Amino acid sequence: MQTSLLQMTTKIAVTEFALKEIMSSGGAEDDIPQGERKTVTDFCYLLDKSKQLFNGLRDLPQYGQKQWQSYFGRTFDVYTKLWKFQQQHRQVLDNRYGLKRWQIGEIASKIGQLYYHYYLRTSETSYLNEAFSFYSAIRQRSYYSQVNKEDRPELVVKKLRYYARFIVVCLLLNKMDVVKDLVKELSDEIEDYTHRFNTEDQVEWNLVLQEVAAFIEADPVMVLNDDNTIVITSNRLAETGAPLLEQGMIVGQLSLADALIIGNCNNQVKFSELTVDMFRMLQALEREPMNLASQMNKPGMQESADKPTRRENPHKYLLYKPTFSQLYTFLAASFKELPANSVLLIYLSATGVFPTGRSDSEGPYDFGGVLTNSNRDIINGDAIHKRNQSQKEMHCLHPGDLYPFTRKPLFIIVDSSNSVAYKNFTNLFGQPLVCLLSPTAYPKALQDQSQRGSLFTLFLNNPLMAFLFVSGLSSMRRGLWEKCQEYLRKINRDIAQLLTHSRSIDQAFLQFFGDEFLRLLLTRFIFCSATMRMHKIFRETRNYPESYPQLPRDETVENPHLQKHILELASILDVRNVFFENTIDDY
Repeated sequence: MQTSLLQMTTKIAVTEFALKEIMSSGGAEDDIPQGERKTVTDFCYLLDKSKQLFNGLRDLPQYGQKQWQSYFGRTFDVYTKLWKFQQQHRQVLDNRYGLKRWQIGEIASKIGQLYYHYYLRTSETSYLNEAFSFYSAIRQRSYYSQVNKEDRPELVVKKLRYYARFIVVCLLLNKMDVVKDLVKELSDEIEDYTHRFNTEDQVEWNLVLQEVAAFIEADPVMVLNDDNTIVITSNRLAETGAPLLEQGMIVGQLSLADALIIGNCNNQVKFSELTVDMFRMLQALEREPMNLASQMNKPGMQESADKPTRRENPHKYLLYKPTFSQLYTFLAASFKELPANSVLLIYLSATGVFPTGRSDSEGPYDFGGVLTNSNRDIINGDAIHKRNQSQKEMHCLHPGDLYPFTRKPLFIIVDSSNSVAYKNFTNLFGQPLVCLLSPTAYPKALQDQSQRGSLFTLFLNNPLMAFLFVSGLSSMRRGLWEKCQEYLRKINRDIAQLLTHSRSIDQAFLQFFGDEFLRLLLTRFIFCSATMRMHKIFRETRNYPESYPQLPRDETVENPHLQKHILELASILDVRNVFFENTIDDY
């Protein structure tokens, strides 16, 4: 009863507002036909209701997969009605309400944001296409074009934020040509905005431009068409991406259901709370997006929100510089909701935290770990300051912190200068557990690319680009790129056979091998490790990736058959001279 009364009160208030708008636009209230007056009243009610629901989205818990769905469904439903209503009654709303084009743009922008946040909640890449379609329509129809003529800086900020959100969606869809156009337009808009209003947020908006410019230049290798235009490559899982399981291969039936992607590297390029490493890993855990237009009417998502279709991608949480408590909260939520026969993946891209002083024991809290966020503990970039050296670092995710979660199948990837801390795991509960660990240092002769993303994560996301980089190549023609990609698929198939035919490999690897995403990550990890072990400048043990449990080297990362393949790939690229050839004599 209270809810109904509140709704009635709201509608009355909105009606009064609508009538004021009508009278201010000319003509007495009595001269306006009843039907037109009702149209304006209904539009104002829908507009107000949509704003209430949209603002309520920020109050929903960020973790957990079920509490938010019905609320999203109601919000989509209201925005669907609002969008169709303004289309059907545009002339009346123009004449009686004074509807401006930027207001239509705001509605479209909110719908785009809904689709984007639905993607973040579900990890379904198809919703990115829907967000793109609305953001693109705003630009094509110039909904915000008249904003600059009004002396209202808050409206211009809405326009700038729209551009920033559109750029994020385009980055996630690999629409780099559009990104470059948007960045140029945004730069012009920021210049005009700061010139006209002399605002205090000029530095912040210029920083946004710098961040996105650095982000789109993060890839160390360019693939070129014959006319020297850049080829946009996608690194999401395609149908031919993961090596197929051959008949007779005995692997587990586990599937990757949930992933935490955590980025806390100091000074790494980022845009919109997404570091380059996080961006690359999230794409490695997604399939190529499909277009939803044939499945449902735009923009109404109420059916999908109430009855989500089978999820093709693992659900993901993206955590940029989380505190320990935030990280543990999301980790616990994922663990709690993990379905049966499913895997939880934890990806850590973070600054290493090293133990200080000697410890009499060698337990799971004695090797350090990776940094969690705490403003007061970061000094001069990487240095971590503690008051008492006998105490363990508080703002650090230690290997022991993950022990409770090994009660379920756990797949861990650590990209850090102290990744080896996670080599000291103990599998307490007998569940499948694998840790893939980055090198802790790279050769000085290798050009430092750490600000533009880790080499280890690049191998897991785009192994051919990483191979080209360590081979000293910075560009390549499309035809040769495609030839090498085809050969790399053959290498992946052979690595899959090496793993499944091994007699001494730990069964944990095979239990994860039934899942396409994990299978691809494992084969890329072995390719990465084998490449680095053969490379002439990777000579120290700390230059090599490691794993828990350890892989049998002679059957995997140092297998002569795999080494021969790597040399043949190097020959195709005419870079064989950067690799050792001491194994090729056996053939």
